[in-house]
Amino acid sequence: MSGHQDGRLQARWRRATRLLAAAAAICVGSLVLTAALTTGPATAGTAERAALAAPAVTSVTAGGAHTCAINADGGLWCWGSNYAGQLGDGTTTNRSTPARVGTATWTGVDAGSGHTCAVRTDGTLWCWGGNFRGQLGDGSTTSRSTPVQVGTATTWARVSAGPEHTCAVRTDGTLWCWGFNRTAQLGVGSSPWVASTPLQVGTATNWASVSTGFGHTCGVRTDGTLWCWGLSSDGQLGLGFLGSQTTPAQVGTAATWSGVTAGYAHSCGIRSGALWCWGENGYGQLGVSGNYQTAPVQVGTTTSWSRIDASGDTSCAVRTDGSLWCWGKNAFGQVGDGTTTHRSAPTRVGTATTWSGGLAVSDHGCAIRTDGSLWCWGDNSGGQLGDGTTTGRPTPAQVTFPA
Repeated sequence: MSGHQDGRLQARWRRATRLLAAAAAICVGSLVLTAALTTGPATAGTAERAALAAPAVTSVTAGGAHTCAINADGGLWCWGSNYAGQLGDGTTTNRSTPARVGTATWTGVDAGSGHTCAVRTDGTLWCWGGNFRGQLGDGSTTSRSTPVQVGTATTWARVSAGPEHTCAVRTDGTLWCWGFNRTAQLGVGSSPWVASTPLQVGTATNWASVSTGFGHTCGVRTDGTLWCWGLSSDGQLGLGFLGSQTTPAQVGTAATWSGVTAGYAHSCGIRSGALWCWGENGYGQLGVSGNYQTAPVQVGTTTSWSRIDASGDTSCAVRTDGSLWCWGKNAFGQVGDGTTTHRSAPTRVGTATTWSGGLAVSDHGCAIRTDGSLWCWGDNSGGQLGDGTTTGRPTPAQVTFPA
Protein backbone atom coordinates (compact mmCIF):
# COMPACT_ATOMS: atom_id res chain seq x y z
CA MET A 1 0.00 0.00 0.00
CA SER A 2 1.47 3.35 -1.05
CA GLY A 3 1.66 6.38 1.19
CA HIS A 4 -1.00 8.02 -0.96
CA GLN A 5 -3.40 5.15 -0.48
CA ASP A 6 -2.66 4.82 3.25
CA GLY A 7 -3.30 8.53 3.80
CA ARG A 8 -6.49 8.32 1.77
CA LEU A 9 -7.75 5.42 3.83
CA GLN A 10 -7.06 7.19 7.09
CA ALA A 11 -8.87 10.32 5.93
CA ARG A 12 -11.68 8.27 4.44
CA TRP A 13 -12.23 6.32 7.66
CA ARG A 14 -12.29 9.50 9.67
CA ARG A 15 -15.20 10.48 7.43
CA ALA A 16 -16.71 7.02 7.70
CA THR A 17 -16.61 7.17 11.50
CA ARG A 18 -18.78 10.26 11.40
CA LEU A 19 -21.09 8.54 8.92
CA LEU A 20 -21.55 5.35 10.92
CA ALA A 21 -24.38 6.90 12.91
CA ALA A 22 -26.17 7.17 9.60
CA ALA A 23 -25.12 3.65 8.57
CA ALA A 24 -23.11 4.87 5.59
CA ALA A 25 -22.81 1.92 3.34
CA ILE A 26 -23.65 1.40 -0.25
CA CYS A 27 -25.69 -0.43 -1.98
CA VAL A 28 -26.13 -0.86 -5.57
CA GLY A 29 -28.72 -2.07 -8.13
CA SER A 30 -31.68 -4.49 -7.63
CA LEU A 31 -31.13 -8.04 -8.94
CA VAL A 32 -33.96 -10.18 -10.32
CA LEU A 33 -34.34 -13.91 -11.04
CA THR A 34 -37.57 -15.85 -11.57
CA ALA A 35 -37.40 -19.36 -10.16
CA ALA A 36 -39.80 -22.16 -9.23
CA LEU A 37 -40.02 -23.29 -5.62
CA THR A 38 -39.89 -27.04 -5.13
CA THR A 39 -42.02 -28.94 -2.66
CA GLY A 40 -40.33 -30.08 0.54
CA PRO A 41 -40.42 -33.51 2.13
CA ALA A 42 -43.46 -34.60 4.13
CA THR A 43 -41.31 -34.87 7.25
CA ALA A 44 -40.22 -31.21 7.20
CA GLY A 45 -40.39 -29.31 10.48
CA THR A 46 -42.71 -26.35 11.15
CA ALA A 47 -40.12 -23.68 10.27
CA GLU A 48 -39.08 -25.56 7.13
CA ARG A 49 -42.69 -26.00 5.99
CA ALA A 50 -43.28 -22.26 6.47
CA ALA A 51 -40.20 -21.42 4.38
CA LEU A 52 -41.31 -23.83 1.64
CA ALA A 53 -44.84 -22.46 1.64
CA ALA A 54 -43.68 -18.88 1.08
CA PRO A 55 -43.24 -17.72 -2.54
CA ALA A 56 -39.78 -17.92 -4.08
CA VAL A 57 -37.56 -14.85 -3.77
CA THR A 58 -36.89 -13.09 -7.07
CA SER A 59 -34.93 -9.98 -6.02
CA VAL A 60 -32.81 -8.90 -3.04
CA THR A 61 -30.96 -5.76 -1.98
CA ALA A 62 -28.64 -5.05 0.95
CA GLY A 63 -28.64 -1.58 2.53
CA GLY A 64 -26.34 -0.22 5.20
CA ALA A 65 -27.92 -2.40 7.88
CA HIS A 66 -31.21 -3.50 6.34
CA THR A 67 -32.37 -5.91 3.65
CA CYS A 68 -35.34 -5.99 1.30
CA ALA A 69 -36.55 -8.71 -1.04
CA ILE A 70 -39.34 -9.27 -3.53
CA ASN A 71 -41.12 -12.63 -3.72
CA ALA A 72 -42.51 -14.28 -6.84
CA ASP A 73 -45.98 -12.98 -5.99
CA GLY A 74 -44.69 -9.40 -6.10
CA GLY A 75 -44.78 -8.88 -2.35
CA LEU A 76 -42.05 -6.66 -0.90
CA TRP A 77 -40.46 -7.57 2.44
CA CYS A 78 -37.92 -5.61 4.50
CA TRP A 79 -36.05 -6.21 7.77
CA GLY A 80 -33.10 -4.96 9.81
CA SER A 81 -32.23 -1.47 11.01
CA ASN A 82 -35.07 1.04 10.82
CA TYR A 83 -33.79 4.21 12.49
CA ALA A 84 -34.97 6.40 9.58
CA GLY A 85 -38.04 4.39 8.56
CA GLN A 86 -36.17 2.57 5.78
CA LEU A 87 -38.22 -0.60 6.29
CA GLY A 88 -41.37 1.23 5.17
CA ASP A 89 -43.62 -0.23 7.88
CA GLY A 90 -44.68 3.09 9.42
CA THR A 91 -42.32 2.77 12.41
CA THR A 92 -38.68 3.31 13.29
CA THR A 93 -38.44 -0.03 15.09
CA ASN A 94 -35.80 -2.55 14.01
CA ARG A 95 -37.03 -5.93 12.77
CA SER A 96 -34.97 -9.11 12.82
CA THR A 97 -37.36 -11.08 10.59
CA PRO A 98 -39.00 -10.18 7.25
CA ALA A 99 -42.09 -7.92 7.40
CA ARG A 100 -44.20 -7.14 4.34
CA VAL A 101 -44.37 -3.55 3.10
CA GLY A 102 -48.07 -2.87 2.50
CA THR A 103 -50.08 -4.94 0.03
CA ALA A 104 -48.86 -3.53 -3.29
CA THR A 105 -46.93 -5.62 -5.82
CA TRP A 106 -43.43 -4.66 -6.96
CA THR A 107 -40.93 -5.43 -9.72
CA GLY A 108 -37.66 -4.02 -8.35
CA VAL A 109 -36.13 -2.62 -5.16
CA ASP A 110 -32.83 -1.09 -4.06
CA ALA A 111 -31.63 -0.08 -0.60
CA GLY A 112 -29.30 2.78 0.27
CA SER A 113 -27.64 3.24 3.63
CA GLY A 114 -30.77 4.70 5.25
CA HIS A 115 -33.44 4.79 2.55
CA THR A 116 -35.12 2.41 0.14
CA CYS A 117 -36.71 2.86 -3.29
CA ALA A 118 -38.78 0.43 -5.34
CA VAL A 119 -40.74 0.22 -8.59
CA ARG A 120 -44.31 -1.09 -8.54
CA THR A 121 -45.85 -3.30 -11.20
CA ASP A 122 -47.72 -0.27 -12.53
CA GLY A 123 -44.44 1.52 -13.30
CA THR A 124 -44.66 4.03 -10.45
CA LEU A 125 -41.63 4.73 -8.26
CA TRP A 126 -41.77 4.96 -4.46
CA CYS A 127 -39.13 5.80 -1.83
CA TRP A 128 -38.99 5.88 1.98
CA GLY A 129 -36.56 6.32 4.88
CA GLY A 130 -33.97 9.03 5.49
CA ASN A 131 -34.35 12.15 3.36
CA PHE A 132 -31.94 14.77 4.74
CA ARG A 133 -30.45 15.31 1.27
CA GLY A 134 -33.66 14.92 -0.75
CA GLN A 135 -32.81 11.35 -1.74
CA LEU A 136 -36.47 10.28 -1.62
CA GLY A 137 -37.25 12.56 -4.56
CA ASP A 138 -40.61 13.75 -3.22
CA GLY A 139 -39.73 17.45 -3.25
CA SER A 140 -38.92 17.62 0.45
CA THR A 141 -36.17 16.76 2.93
CA THR A 142 -38.60 15.08 5.32
CA SER A 143 -37.92 11.46 6.22
CA ARG A 144 -40.75 9.00 5.57
CA SER A 145 -41.54 5.73 7.33
CA THR A 146 -43.95 4.56 4.61
CA PRO A 147 -43.52 4.65 0.81
CA VAL A 148 -44.08 8.02 -0.88
CA GLN A 149 -44.47 8.31 -4.65
CA VAL A 150 -41.77 10.02 -6.70
CA GLY A 151 -43.64 12.31 -9.09
CA THR A 152 -46.48 10.94 -11.20
CA ALA A 153 -44.64 9.07 -13.96
CA THR A 154 -45.67 5.46 -14.62
CA THR A 155 -42.68 4.55 -16.79
CA TRP A 156 -39.96 3.76 -14.25
CA ALA A 157 -37.99 0.61 -15.06
CA ARG A 158 -35.26 0.29 -12.40
CA VAL A 159 -33.74 2.25 -9.51
CA SER A 160 -30.46 2.45 -7.60
CA ALA A 161 -30.21 3.99 -4.13
CA GLY A 162 -26.87 5.25 -2.77
CA PRO A 163 -26.13 6.67 0.67
CA GLU A 164 -27.59 10.11 -0.10
CA HIS A 165 -28.52 10.11 -3.77
CA THR A 166 -30.74 8.02 -6.00
CA CYS A 167 -30.83 7.38 -9.75
CA ALA A 168 -33.37 5.58 -11.91
CA VAL A 169 -33.95 4.60 -15.53
CA ARG A 170 -37.29 5.00 -17.29
CA THR A 171 -38.70 2.71 -19.96
CA ASP A 172 -37.86 5.33 -22.61
CA GLY A 173 -34.16 4.93 -21.78
CA THR A 174 -33.78 8.28 -20.03
CA LEU A 175 -31.76 8.55 -16.80
CA TRP A 176 -32.81 10.61 -13.79
CA CYS A 177 -30.96 11.38 -10.52
CA TRP A 178 -31.74 13.28 -7.31
CA GLY A 179 -30.49 13.88 -3.79
CA PHE A 180 -27.02 15.01 -2.67
CA ASN A 181 -24.77 16.44 -5.40
CA ARG A 182 -21.73 17.57 -3.42
CA THR A 183 -19.38 15.55 -5.63
CA ALA A 184 -21.40 15.92 -8.86
CA GLN A 185 -22.73 12.38 -8.41
CA LEU A 186 -26.04 13.36 -10.03
CA GLY A 187 -24.35 13.85 -13.39
CA VAL A 188 -25.99 17.22 -14.08
CA GLY A 189 -22.99 19.43 -13.27
CA SER A 190 -21.82 20.86 -9.96
CA SER A 191 -25.15 22.58 -9.25
CA PRO A 192 -27.57 22.21 -7.55
CA TRP A 193 -26.01 21.10 -4.26
CA VAL A 194 -29.20 19.17 -3.40
CA ALA A 195 -32.02 18.13 -5.72
CA SER A 196 -35.19 16.93 -3.99
CA THR A 197 -36.91 15.92 -7.25
CA PRO A 198 -35.57 13.92 -10.22
CA LEU A 199 -33.33 15.72 -12.72
CA GLN A 200 -32.70 14.27 -16.17
CA VAL A 201 -29.08 13.34 -16.81
CA GLY A 202 -28.24 14.64 -20.28
CA THR A 203 -30.45 13.82 -23.24
CA ALA A 204 -29.46 10.22 -24.00
CA THR A 205 -32.35 7.78 -24.35
CA ASN A 206 -30.39 4.54 -24.34
CA TRP A 207 -29.56 3.94 -20.69
CA ALA A 208 -29.92 0.30 -19.68
CA SER A 209 -28.82 0.35 -16.03
CA VAL A 210 -27.33 2.57 -13.33
CA SER A 211 -25.46 2.02 -10.05
CA THR A 212 -24.91 4.59 -7.28
CA GLY A 213 -21.78 4.65 -5.11
CA PHE A 214 -20.91 6.94 -2.21
CA GLY A 215 -19.87 9.95 -4.28
CA HIS A 216 -19.94 8.55 -7.80
CA THR A 217 -22.33 6.90 -10.24
CA CYS A 218 -21.86 4.57 -13.22
CA GLY A 219 -24.22 3.31 -15.88
CA VAL A 220 -24.32 1.08 -18.95
CA ARG A 221 -26.08 2.08 -22.16
CA THR A 222 -27.91 -0.25 -24.52
CA ASP A 223 -25.01 -0.02 -26.98
CA GLY A 224 -22.74 -1.71 -24.41
CA THR A 225 -20.76 1.40 -23.52
CA LEU A 226 -19.88 2.24 -19.90
CA TRP A 227 -20.13 5.73 -18.39
CA CYS A 228 -19.16 7.11 -14.95
CA TRP A 229 -19.28 10.49 -13.21
CA GLY A 230 -18.85 12.19 -9.83
CA LEU A 231 -15.89 11.85 -7.45
CA SER A 232 -12.71 10.04 -8.53
CA SER A 233 -10.71 10.31 -5.29
CA ASP A 234 -9.20 6.86 -5.89
CA GLY A 235 -9.87 6.28 -9.56
CA GLN A 236 -13.39 4.88 -9.07
CA LEU A 237 -14.60 6.47 -12.31
CA GLY A 238 -12.15 4.41 -14.36
CA LEU A 239 -11.26 7.43 -16.47
CA GLY A 240 -7.51 7.31 -15.78
CA PHE A 241 -7.28 10.25 -13.39
CA LEU A 242 -7.96 11.40 -9.83
CA GLY A 243 -10.37 14.30 -9.45
CA SER A 244 -13.98 14.65 -10.49
CA GLN A 245 -16.26 14.51 -13.51
CA THR A 246 -19.47 16.54 -13.44
CA THR A 247 -21.30 14.79 -16.30
CA PRO A 248 -21.20 11.22 -17.69
CA ALA A 249 -17.92 10.33 -19.40
CA GLN A 250 -17.27 7.12 -21.30
CA VAL A 251 -14.92 4.60 -19.71
CA GLY A 252 -12.58 3.47 -22.47
CA THR A 253 -13.94 2.61 -25.90
CA ALA A 254 -15.30 -0.91 -25.38
CA ALA A 255 -18.92 -1.50 -26.29
CA THR A 256 -19.30 -4.94 -24.69
CA TRP A 257 -20.15 -4.03 -21.08
CA SER A 258 -23.13 -5.98 -19.72
CA GLY A 259 -23.25 -4.58 -16.17
CA VAL A 260 -21.57 -2.32 -13.63
CA THR A 261 -21.70 -1.83 -9.86
CA ALA A 262 -20.44 1.06 -7.73
CA GLY A 263 -19.04 0.58 -4.22
CA TYR A 264 -17.83 3.18 -1.73
CA ALA A 265 -14.80 4.22 -3.78
CA HIS A 266 -14.42 1.39 -6.26
CA SER A 267 -16.36 0.00 -9.20
CA CYS A 268 -16.56 -3.31 -11.03
CA GLY A 269 -18.10 -4.38 -14.30
CA ILE A 270 -18.47 -7.37 -16.61
CA ARG A 271 -17.32 -7.21 -20.21
CA SER A 272 -17.76 -10.22 -22.50
CA GLY A 273 -17.79 -12.49 -19.45
CA ALA A 274 -14.56 -11.09 -18.03
CA LEU A 275 -14.54 -9.22 -14.73
CA TRP A 276 -12.92 -5.78 -14.40
CA CYS A 277 -12.54 -3.53 -11.34
CA TRP A 278 -11.04 -0.11 -10.60
CA GLY A 279 -10.71 2.48 -7.82
CA GLU A 280 -9.71 2.05 -4.19
CA ASN A 281 -8.10 -1.24 -3.19
CA GLY A 282 -7.20 -0.90 0.50
CA TYR A 283 -9.03 -4.13 1.38
CA GLY A 284 -8.44 -5.97 -1.87
CA GLN A 285 -11.93 -5.07 -3.13
CA LEU A 286 -10.66 -4.91 -6.71
CA GLY A 287 -9.83 -8.61 -6.61
CA VAL A 288 -6.19 -7.94 -7.45
CA SER A 289 -3.14 -7.04 -5.37
CA GLY A 290 -1.64 -3.56 -5.33
CA ASN A 291 -2.80 0.00 -4.91
CA TYR A 292 -5.72 1.95 -6.29
CA GLN A 293 -6.38 1.72 -10.03
CA THR A 294 -7.57 4.67 -12.13
CA ALA A 295 -8.56 2.48 -15.09
CA PRO A 296 -10.24 -0.93 -15.27
CA VAL A 297 -7.98 -3.91 -14.51
CA GLN A 298 -9.03 -7.47 -15.28
CA VAL A 299 -9.63 -9.78 -12.33
CA GLY A 300 -7.99 -13.09 -13.18
CA THR A 301 -8.52 -14.73 -16.55
CA THR A 302 -11.97 -16.29 -16.08
CA THR A 303 -14.50 -15.27 -18.72
CA SER A 304 -17.57 -16.91 -17.22
CA TRP A 305 -18.75 -14.18 -14.83
CA SER A 306 -22.48 -13.49 -15.08
CA ARG A 307 -23.37 -11.03 -12.29
CA ILE A 308 -21.47 -8.62 -10.02
CA ASP A 309 -22.40 -6.54 -6.98
CA ALA A 310 -20.28 -4.29 -4.78
CA SER A 311 -20.91 -1.97 -1.87
CA GLY A 312 -18.73 -0.45 0.79
CA ASP A 313 -15.38 -2.21 0.33
CA THR A 314 -16.63 -5.68 -0.58
CA SER A 315 -17.44 -7.28 -3.93
CA CYS A 316 -19.31 -10.47 -4.84
CA ALA A 317 -19.95 -12.14 -8.19
CA VAL A 318 -21.56 -15.24 -9.65
CA ARG A 319 -20.17 -17.38 -12.45
CA THR A 320 -22.19 -19.13 -15.14
CA ASP A 321 -21.59 -22.45 -13.36
CA GLY A 322 -23.66 -21.17 -10.42
CA SER A 323 -20.73 -20.70 -8.04
CA LEU A 324 -20.56 -17.63 -5.77
CA TRP A 325 -17.36 -15.69 -5.08
CA CYS A 326 -16.64 -12.70 -2.78
CA TRP A 327 -13.60 -10.62 -1.88
CA GLY A 328 -12.45 -7.39 -0.21
CA LYS A 329 -13.29 -6.21 3.30
CA ASN A 330 -14.35 -9.04 5.59
CA ALA A 331 -14.47 -7.50 9.07
CA PHE A 332 -18.04 -8.74 9.58
CA GLY A 333 -17.74 -12.00 7.67
CA GLN A 334 -19.38 -10.45 4.59
CA VAL A 335 -17.09 -12.40 2.24
CA GLY A 336 -18.96 -15.48 3.47
CA ASP A 337 -15.97 -17.82 3.64
CA GLY A 338 -16.25 -18.56 7.36
CA THR A 339 -13.53 -16.09 8.37
CA THR A 340 -13.09 -12.38 9.02
CA THR A 341 -9.91 -12.20 6.94
CA HIS A 342 -9.83 -9.58 4.18
CA ARG A 343 -9.44 -11.14 0.72
CA SER A 344 -7.65 -9.59 -2.25
CA ALA A 345 -8.79 -12.21 -4.75
CA PRO A 346 -12.17 -13.81 -5.43
CA THR A 347 -12.84 -16.42 -2.72
CA ARG A 348 -15.46 -19.06 -3.23
CA VAL A 349 -18.45 -19.11 -0.89
CA GLY A 350 -19.04 -22.76 -0.05
CA THR A 351 -19.33 -25.39 -2.76
CA ALA A 352 -22.90 -24.86 -4.00
CA THR A 353 -23.45 -24.40 -7.73
CA THR A 354 -27.05 -23.26 -7.40
CA TRP A 355 -26.61 -19.51 -6.90
CA SER A 356 -28.93 -17.79 -9.34
CA GLY A 357 -27.10 -14.53 -9.81
CA GLY A 358 -29.46 -12.53 -7.61
CA LEU A 359 -27.10 -11.11 -5.00
CA ALA A 360 -26.30 -8.02 -2.95
CA VAL A 361 -23.49 -7.13 -0.56
CA SER A 362 -22.54 -4.37 1.87
CA ASP A 363 -21.38 -5.17 5.42
CA HIS A 364 -23.66 -8.16 4.97
CA GLY A 365 -24.40 -10.21 1.91
CA CYS A 366 -27.45 -12.00 0.53
CA ALA A 367 -27.94 -14.21 -2.50
CA ILE A 368 -30.69 -16.25 -4.14
CA ARG A 369 -30.43 -19.90 -5.14
CA THR A 370 -32.11 -21.50 -8.13
CA ASP A 371 -34.89 -22.91 -5.92
CA GLY A 372 -35.87 -19.36 -4.95
CA SER A 373 -34.46 -19.60 -1.43
CA LEU A 374 -32.67 -16.58 0.06
CA TRP A 375 -29.46 -16.87 2.07
CA CYS A 376 -27.70 -14.09 4.04
CA TRP A 377 -24.45 -13.70 6.01
CA GLY A 378 -22.15 -11.10 7.59
CA ASP A 379 -23.05 -8.24 9.94
CA ASN A 380 -26.34 -8.62 11.81
CA SER A 381 -26.24 -5.71 14.27
CA GLY A 382 -29.61 -4.44 13.06
CA GLY A 383 -31.19 -7.83 12.42
CA GLN A 384 -30.49 -7.54 8.69
CA LEU A 385 -29.82 -11.28 8.26
CA GLY A 386 -33.50 -11.94 9.02
CA ASP A 387 -32.91 -14.91 11.32
CA GLY A 388 -34.60 -13.43 14.40
CA THR A 389 -31.31 -12.52 16.08
CA THR A 390 -28.66 -9.81 15.98
CA THR A 391 -25.79 -12.28 15.89
CA GLY A 392 -23.53 -12.07 12.87
CA ARG A 393 -22.50 -15.12 10.87
CA PRO A 394 -19.56 -15.58 8.43
CA THR A 395 -21.32 -18.15 6.22
CA PRO A 396 -24.71 -18.12 4.45
CA ALA A 397 -27.87 -19.16 6.33
CA GLN A 398 -31.36 -19.40 4.83
CA VAL A 399 -33.91 -16.66 5.52
CA THR A 400 -37.38 -17.89 6.46
CA PHE A 401 -40.38 -15.88 5.21
CA PRO A 402 -43.84 -16.01 6.77
CA ALA A 403 -46.23 -18.20 4.77
